[in-house]
Amino acid sequence: MGIARNALLWASTNGWLRERATRTAFVRRAVKAFMPGEHVEDAIAAAKDLKPAGITTMLTRLGENITRIEDADEVGTHYARVLDLISAAGLDAQISIKPTQLGYDQDPAVAFAHCSRILDECDTRKNFLWLDMESSKYVDGTLELFKKLRARSPNVGVALQSYLFRTEKDMEALVPLGAAIRLVKGAYLEPPDVAYPKKADVDANFFTLASRLLQDDANRPGALLHIGTHDVALQDQLLQVIAERKVDPRRYEIAMLYGIKNERQRELAARGIGMRCLVSYGEYWFPWYMRRLAERPANVWFVIKSKF
Repeated sequence: MGIARNALLWASTNGWLRERATRTAFVRRAVKAFMPGEHVEDAIAAAKDLKPAGITTMLTRLGENITRIEDADEVGTHYARVLDLISAAGLDAQISIKPTQLGYDQDPAVAFAHCSRILDECDTRKNFLWLDMESSKYVDGTLELFKKLRARSPNVGVALQSYLFRTEKDMEALVPLGAAIRLVKGAYLEPPDVAYPKKADVDANFFTLASRLLQDDANRPGALLHIGTHDVALQDQLLQVIAERKVDPRRYEIAMLYGIKNERQRELAARGIGMRCLVSYGEYWFPWYMRRLAERPANVWFVIKSKF
């Protein structure tokens, strides 16, 4: 998918770069274009600002692959507090978590226990829990975790990535469950035997997968499609499919990231199309930021300009 993209994805995993970049003032300034701040209060404030435009939100605390199982307790407690803050603010804001934030690397059973408690909190507050998808080696475990949680409650969804060859098969296994699926393109550095190496193929697969989830037989109780792309042409192609098939508006939302194509987000919301913005926050932002730049390497020029 290009030398620049691969270089940025490699940088996202480099500890030496992370340590130095997070202390560099101009990089921190550039990050603010895509992240309102490092604290959950910053994310809540951003969600409040988006609400008058009819834009709903998802909140996610950045960070993955914790190294101590004890840290999962703090993450679980944190998300319970986030749900409290969302309720107090009267927001339509969901939460999205990574299993490795909750100890999956150390003990999948512990991660499931934490996710179950968070899901119970979501049920109590009539909110919704999303499981983010990490690199390809976590797909099997994340899908197993999702299925166990989905058996407990319909208020849980999972992300799938269109750049993986396996995703079509994974998706078909989820359709009978009435699964809520956030379809994204994928943002990790994967080997060519696992993921499509060409952007055109990733885009084509995204359209095919999303179109499949908009068919009548995928309309099961609990089913929901998040169209997670900033590609306006791809969005419009899928909105045309939606119009032709007369898809119920409750079956889908467009999902975009905070700070990216803000005018498009407002335009979609003004047209009455469900528009949900993912607002990220937290101190562990460097890997996430590098992956955002890798999605569109031209954004590197924005970072350089911000220095001056």
